[in-house]
Amino acid sequence: MNNTSSSGSSHSGTVERKRMADAIRVLAMDAVEAAKSGHPGMPMGMADAATALFADHLKFDPADPAWPDRDRFVLSAGHGSMLLYALLHLTGYEAMTMDEIRNFRQLGSRTAGHPEYGHAPGIETTTGPLGQGLANAVGMALAERLMAARFGDAVVDHHTYAIAGDGCLMEGISHEAISLAGHLKLGKLIVLFDDNRISIDGPTDLSVSDDQAARFAASGWDTEAVDGQDAAAVSAAIARAKKTDRPSLILCRTTIGYGAPSKAGSAGSHGSPLGAEEIAGARAAYGWKAEPFELPDDVLTAWRTVGAKGAESRAAWAKRRDALPGERKNVFERTIAGRLPEGLDDTIRAYKKSLSEEAPKRATRQSSGETLDVLAEHLPELIGGSADLTGSNNTKAKSQGIVSPEDFSGGYIHYGVREHGMAAAMNGMALHGGLIPYGGTFLIFTDYARPAMRLSALMGIRTIYVMTHDSIGLGEDGPTHQPVEQLASLRTMPNMAVFRPADAVETAECWALALARQDGPSTLALTRQGLPTLRTTHTDENLSARGAYVLVEASGPARVTLYATGSEVSLAVEAQALLEGKGVPTRVVSVPSRELFEAQDESYKAGIVDPNQVRIAVEAAIGFGWERFTGAEGAFVGMTGFGASAPAGDLYRHFGITAEAIAKAARERL
Repeated sequence: MNNTSSSGSSHSGTVERKRMADAIRVLAMDAVEAAKSGHPGMPMGMADAATALFADHLKFDPADPAWPDRDRFVLSAGHGSMLLYALLHLTGYEAMTMDEIRNFRQLGSRTAGHPEYGHAPGIETTTGPLGQGLANAVGMALAERLMAARFGDAVVDHHTYAIAGDGCLMEGISHEAISLAGHLKLGKLIVLFDDNRISIDGPTDLSVSDDQAARFAASGWDTEAVDGQDAAAVSAAIARAKKTDRPSLILCRTTIGYGAPSKAGSAGSHGSPLGAEEIAGARAAYGWKAEPFELPDDVLTAWRTVGAKGAESRAAWAKRRDALPGERKNVFERTIAGRLPEGLDDTIRAYKKSLSEEAPKRATRQSSGETLDVLAEHLPELIGGSADLTGSNNTKAKSQGIVSPEDFSGGYIHYGVREHGMAAAMNGMALHGGLIPYGGTFLIFTDYARPAMRLSALMGIRTIYVMTHDSIGLGEDGPTHQPVEQLASLRTMPNMAVFRPADAVETAECWALALARQDGPSTLALTRQGLPTLRTTHTDENLSARGAYVLVEASGPARVTLYATGSEVSLAVEAQALLEGKGVPTRVVSVPSRELFEAQDESYKAGIVDPNQVRIAVEAAIGFGWERFTGAEGAFVGMTGFGASAPAGDLYRHFGITAEAIAKAARERL
């Protein structure tokens, strides 16, 4: 036996696949029992299928977990996290020690209750919210095709595998994801469906009677049903799936809690420890004599042999990568590393200078589109898209070709009306590496995309959300489409940078900041209505990087400071003129990003938020959070409820968001 595993004689013969799978089962049972919480049943049921995948098909190398051409494995059914942790330990991922398995679900361990990206090599994405991993896998498979079209199959040629459960397929995001994958004919995507027909409440027929094979087939997938406890049958099905040009679903009929004497096949093994008696019965059924958290040497050796086999493939791949033409190799390595090209800052500065000189009056969504035209010429890794609102979001750069099932060389994806699926697929692309995904819809529809946006922030990955029609300023579409609480909601999300630029210059600056932000996502909130250019004097410095800065100085020692974002900054400038005309020295502070402002040093923040001044904030949204700037004595000019259907100008007057109202609020507090 071995305690890293356990002590004893090694076994050089072939270990049966069932015995290898049993190692996964016992580790799952033991870890959940030690933690007194977790989901043992799913790993026990899918152990045979996972063994077939890892032993016979998955291309990976634990010695180089970030190998760009590795196959991707996503455990969409993240509650069964011990399946993944067991596989990582068994195949030799150095960070996944037996101590980590013992400390399952404990503070500071790598083995969180649900897999968390960044906690340990081999965890490709954070899963747990059901269906997210499935949609991430679609994004990864799409990224593989996009990268192959740019750099060739010699260096980009791998599959994406996912294990999904009943819950993943019940979630609405699954429809968006499988529809998109089928449409794009992502033939290197293979999903193993844990068809155990058990949910936490009991048998799945309590709530669902879908024919999943027919459902996937209707979306353009190949499907096959197999005995999920027969590793050879699963392996053969995977081999067949690898030969098709369409995404594949393999329905693995399994028994949840396989081997447990009384809880197998029942909800009793789904979401709670099995208990000592049940575990003892399962061990007897497996013929497993090792102590908890110990593995027989022959089993561990068999698994470590599986883990070692990828080294040869990786070495061969490295030679092919090194044989790439010089510039292509440089671009490949740069984009895989997530670095921006040299000279991009100079390009953006030159573009900003031209904007200050030309002083266009246009919506920031249009300014964003113009900025993308500049960026796309220099960033081949930039992959855009929209949820069926391309013309409204201005998300397609002129140079970007359309991605289609026949041609993945383009840089623009028509996601259709699939906001949630789009956001989750973008996460998958960002996680895959080599690409910078951005996608657009109306800001109101962040509510449809929010679960995936939250995971972007939790994982700390660079996804960029281009959210237009950002206020009542969108006008006649009315309150169903007018966001009022969304800005505040997104600003409360940890690690989400929210940018609301005031003009074309700030829009370019905010794009530069979003691109440079490798450790988290960004949301650009952009207007429908035209706005004047306020930054008519060029500065090389990215002033938006401060989060908040003085846009217009007061004529003397300031008595009033007006804070505003986006379309309301120009109103604040008008209000400043009114106040100055009455002899009240007033300055205007543009606040394109509250998150970036809070990251500044205390002395800078104190200079922006001066308690000795009358402070007024204005934003065509709910005022939550603005008290940080106004204090108890200041005022907020903005929305207090939902909007209405009318032309934008009429709405601003109706809701009292005007230069006159801003100036009045300031004078009343002098």
